Amino acid sequence: MSTGKYGPLKHRKAWQYRDVPLPSSVRETIEEYAEKHGSIDGYLLRRPTDPSQPYPHWGMANQWRRLKAEGFADIPEGMVLYGLRHFFASNCLSHGIPITDVADWMGQKNLDVTFKIYRHLMPGSIGQAAKILDMALAA
Repeated sequence: MSTGKYGPLKHRKAWQYRDVPLPSSVRETIEEYAEKHGSIDGYLLRRPTDPSQPYPHWGMANQWRRLKAEGFADIPEGMVLYGLRHFFASNCLSHGIPITDVADWMGQKNLDVTFKIYRHLMPGSIGQAAKILDMALAA
């Protein structure tokens, strides 16, 4: 349920924040937006009709659907905005980023959640362990 008010990130105290890696083009776009539009208490996205209010949770999904319907972006059929979260995690884990970092970046308090969802994307540890043992026994 939305309270319509800004609040701390889940699983964080009010003074904590979440570091997340960004491609330089995304970082630069965010910095340009912040310089042009400013922020309120560090929040960039605000309700267009009342900047003192947080951006509504449904606002981005509505924009996503509109852009897709109007053909402004080549969005595959069935692709939803939330899918970008899975895209991020899948890419990180399949390229060897530690699961502990990915879970933290995604705001998941319990590592088991991340592990259960994405284990199949992590490099095969059984095969890797066998190779290491083979090298150690050959030495």
